Formats: sequence, structure tokens, C-alpha cells
Amino acid sequence: MDSYPRVPFDVAAYVAETTASAGRGDCFICSIVAGELDGHRVVLRDELCVGFLAKWPTLVGYALLAPLEHRTDVVGDFSEGEYVELQRRVHRLGRAVASSVPTERLYVLALGSQQGNAHVHWHLAPLPPGVPYERQQYAALMHERGYLDIPDGHQAALARTIVRNLAGP
Repeated sequence: MDSYPRVPFDVAAYVAETTASAGRGDCFICSIVAGELDGHRVVLRDELCVGFLAKWPTLVGYALLAPLEHRTDVVGDFSEGEYVELQRRVHRLGRAVASSVPTERLYVLALGSQQGNAHVHWHLAPLPPGVPYERQQYAALMHERGYLDIPDGHQAALARTIVRNLAGP
């Protein structure tokens, strides 16, 4: 796997923009669902959810999966059946991501905030082999060390690989 340089990430500016967007009622995931927001490579879309590569990844292959409908409570806004169906997609996308890039461990988290990025979504972050312990887990996900500057062509190729792996053999 290619090694990519890290680009500084302005966390304070991101927080300001995200909370301002939430205050206006804007939702970046709803914009992706509507086809209005670029910069995120969609790798999975069906009648229930959308999956896409992170715009500012801290790990190669970092993807997110979200329901198409704007929901904000990761368990309370879903029936058990709806939640299980979403988790089937998380599992399927996770396997495709882990098949597409070297992965020692796949992190799966539901992150977000009512104050910004409220739309329920799951992060699927493939930790590559050989990362020192002190740079694993939350440290691997944090933007304080910057994000990976992955050329668009590489992200496009990765997206195609993930899509192929989603389709199966």
C-alpha cells in the first residue's frame, strides 16, 4: 500500500463549520444522498443506506455508512429489524473495505453529535498492519495528526476496488 503524506487539519475550523451547518439545518449526509455534495466517493447505495469514502481520511480505505433517511438516534430511531438491516450493510461494507486494503483490525464506530453531524452514521476504519500500539485505536482516527493526502485518482481506484469487492467473486 502506498504511503501518503499527512496534511494538517484545522479542527477548530471544522467544528465551527459543522456546528454552523447544523444550526442552519444543513446535513452533509443528506446532501450526499441528494447528490448535491461532492468530495465523497460513494461505494454503496441501496434502498436503505449510502456508503462512501471519507473526504479527509486518517486511514486508507476509511469509509462511512448512513441510512438514507435523516435519523439522529443510533438505536432509538430504528426498529430492531431496521437496525439489523443496517448492520448487515455495515458488515458487508466492512468486509469489502478489509478485502480492498491491508487490514489488521477494522474499527467500526457510530459517531456524531446533535450539535453537528447529527445524521446517524457508522465509521469503518481499516487499521493497516504494523501500526505501533500508541497510534492505534482512537489515535488512528484523530485528525490532530492531520489527514492522509490521497490523490483523487488513488481514491477513485480504491472506490472501484471496494465496489468490486462488494459485488463478490
